[in-house]
Amino acid sequence: MSEYNYDVIVIGSGPAGGSAAVSAAKSGKRAAMIEARSMVGGNCTHKGTIPSKSLRHVVKQILRFKNDPIFRSVGDYRTLTYPEVLSAASRVIPKQVEMYDAHYPRNRIQLFNGEATFVDAHTVEIALADGLKEKLTAENFIIATGSRPYRPVDVDFSHPRVYDSDTILEMTHTPRSLIIYGAGVIGCEYASIFAGMGIKVDLINSRERLLSFLDDEISDALSYHLRDGGVMVRHNEDYSEVKADGSGVTLTLKSGKRLRADALLWCNGRTGNTDKLSLPSVGLEANHRGQLNVDQGYRTEVDNIFAVGDVIGWPSLASASFDQGRAVAKSMRGEEPDLVASDVPTGIYTLPEISSLGKTERELTAQRIPYEVGRAFFKHTARAQISGEDVGMLKILFHIDTYEILGIHCFGAEASEIIHIGQAIMKQEGEANNINYFASTTFNYPTMAEAYRQAALNGINRVTRMKS
Repeated sequence: MSEYNYDVIVIGSGPAGGSAAVSAAKSGKRAAMIEARSMVGGNCTHKGTIPSKSLRHVVKQILRFKNDPIFRSVGDYRTLTYPEVLSAASRVIPKQVEMYDAHYPRNRIQLFNGEATFVDAHTVEIALADGLKEKLTAENFIIATGSRPYRPVDVDFSHPRVYDSDTILEMTHTPRSLIIYGAGVIGCEYASIFAGMGIKVDLINSRERLLSFLDDEISDALSYHLRDGGVMVRHNEDYSEVKADGSGVTLTLKSGKRLRADALLWCNGRTGNTDKLSLPSVGLEANHRGQLNVDQGYRTEVDNIFAVGDVIGWPSLASASFDQGRAVAKSMRGEEPDLVASDVPTGIYTLPEISSLGKTERELTAQRIPYEVGRAFFKHTARAQISGEDVGMLKILFHIDTYEILGIHCFGAEASEIIHIGQAIMKQEGEANNINYFASTTFNYPTMAEAYRQAALNGINRVTRMKS
């Protein structure tokens, strides 16, 4: 019998921590979970992915109502307030909590609600909600405490008109105008959401283009449709001062511009939740963004302490975190973990949404790989015409000689679903990863998936014309 209370204790019940605990328990480990919130699910369920994507869905439904004459004919369109939209979006959170709650007793995982701090490499102290403290010991620990919005010290986030991507989900009024500082994934998503509600949005980007990790054509499409939706996108800008008063917020930029809006949403980076763990007591130190360094097995510099999810940084995706949780459980057992993040699709829930996998045109050009492009525009597919969501395209990049698929990029309705068809083929070994699969496969009609056949034929025709 081990001298420790548990074989493994997981700190944090988000996607990474939850899957790590369940995977460890299924392999016969005595596992416990420590969650600082009163409910499980982590930031993903309560402040991040689930509420923001639910909010986006409600706004998308509003836009369909506004833009479809058959719905407008039933009566006057009434402008919905932000609290009303938020209330509709929040209904999914209890369902997610209930689902995750069931995982732990079913797998005999002991759940503790409280703040965890390390005493030594095998001991944590939990400050329980009732004020009591409890010490637990374990052979191994997995840190999966997630992240929170980065807050610079010179911005007053206590002001009722200054928000970050967590507190925006608690806003109780509907601003007529909004400044969003930070044009990363979260900033772009919220820009499209608020613009969809008819709110004037200024989106401040510190770089030359939006989401530069995307294929240039997709990034350009996003920029166009944000502007078309009323968003004022400002590139190459950094702030120098934020002043908030009773009627709004003034953002002064280093370029000399001064912007005024009813509220400010700060979306400029995230910080790992490691500051309350007392890491020095076990010889660990987080970087300036609160993140921990790990090896390929997700092991920190302390042999029996592992870390997964947002707390280790890139790619900071819920999808990757689920996989990292399973992988760290294997690593902890001494098995070779599955590599995660090398082939994780990007899902960006703007309006319309974006999903991407593999190489971009810029990368292939820099690597001097001979490639061709196959495109299918949604406006030419029957399903998109029927649904009215005909904005967007599917783009396949493939090797000009072997026809191997090198990258898939999608912009438009259900992009994050469509991408997985291409992902399945890209993961095939050898000649099975071939664009000819799409050209020779019968797809249901009408479907959005049919865009793969159209894009494949488009690309193959380009190569055929060149070689003839």
